[in-house]
Amino acid sequence: MDIFHIDGPVRLSGSVTINGSKNASLPIMAAAILVPGKTILQSVPHLSDIKLFSTLLENLGCKVSRDPNDNLEIDAAVVDNPIGDYEIVSKMRGSICILGPLLGRCGRAEVSMPGGCAIGDRPIDIHLRGLKALGADIHLKNGYVVAETPNGLIGTDIFLGGPFGSTVLGTANIMMAAVLANGTTVIDSAACEPEIVDLANCLNTMGAKISGIGSPRLTIEGVDKLEPVKYTVIPDRIEAGTFMAAAAITSGRLSIKNCKLEHLMAVVDKFRQIGVIVEKANGGIEVTRDGSLKTADVTTQPYPGFPTDLQAQLMALLSLADGNSIVIEKIFPDRFMHVAELNRMAAHLRKEGPVVIVSGVKQLIAAPVMASDLRASAALVLAGLAAEGTTIVNRVYHIDRGYEKIEERLNPLGAKIERQSI
Repeated sequence: MDIFHIDGPVRLSGSVTINGSKNASLPIMAAAILVPGKTILQSVPHLSDIKLFSTLLENLGCKVSRDPNDNLEIDAAVVDNPIGDYEIVSKMRGSICILGPLLGRCGRAEVSMPGGCAIGDRPIDIHLRGLKALGADIHLKNGYVVAETPNGLIGTDIFLGGPFGSTVLGTANIMMAAVLANGTTVIDSAACEPEIVDLANCLNTMGAKISGIGSPRLTIEGVDKLEPVKYTVIPDRIEAGTFMAAAAITSGRLSIKNCKLEHLMAVVDKFRQIGVIVEKANGGIEVTRDGSLKTADVTTQPYPGFPTDLQAQLMALLSLADGNSIVIEKIFPDRFMHVAELNRMAAHLRKEGPVVIVSGVKQLIAAPVMASDLRASAALVLAGLAAEGTTIVNRVYHIDRGYEKIEERLNPLGAKIERQSI
């Protein structure tokens, strides 16, 4: 198991290029199941989640490899084992997005109930309700979702809203199932996240007929078949937001390239409120901070609201603001495992249900901390950059799920991070 030793405080300066989006790559990789041929994906990052998902596709019968240009090739000429094994699916919630394309391609799927980060209960009942509406027979057996389409998939009107808003993976699953369904499917309360837009654009490039992309109402006209394509995945907005927070928490200056500002407007707005300067420049953004941090109240919401995947990073930043801030988690109300760990570093955070009251302190102090999930681990790395002394972050395998060699990208900017195996 690897750990990070982080010496701080430091001030970051320089340029960093954002990788392709993990959260866009996984559903698009799943979409390759629908195409009996070789799909070529550009800008897919090298992450443990991508490697795990590649293994999952190989278990289904696909052939997955990297070409000499580092493009990810998925040959789905054969998909003859439509089973998502527990050993893989239990480790990564994103694996559930094979369910829809397997039904569309094979008419049958057995997929283990998903696992992933410890950020609270994330049921898939909305996914299953949508697939049932399309004509799937579904039951649970020994921890697996068993789905079959005895009469094929039939287009229909589907509402995907839930108690915490729209469902991103649920929208992906239903959309991928519907593209080969007979007739027209209308999805109301569809997720509008850039990753869903990217998936829809990729499917249309393959020959699907999806309209209303980027809106909460998607119309999908079923087609007979899809064709293999070469497609470039969008930049990772969560990685971009994390580097923005790294610049801000260290009073640094970073040029963040390959970054779509339009995907980050809620984040940019909140950063500007607390005194961080964010400017569009050279196909990306420039992030600087010279003065003290101001307080803010933030509520996580579905896109285009403030993303839950940047809540922990913002909390680390607000822990150094002058005064009290309030963070309300509306997507995953239990996503606060990082609170206790930040408090170990002399932050002053008080959790009350889905709300954390952040009382700013003058200085964070290094301590040994434990990463509990992907984004919490990013927040602890950010805190370590700003803290006095040497912070030890345990279980950094979490951060490897979503950030490619983060220490090798931060160290040239002025960070002092050493990875050690124990």
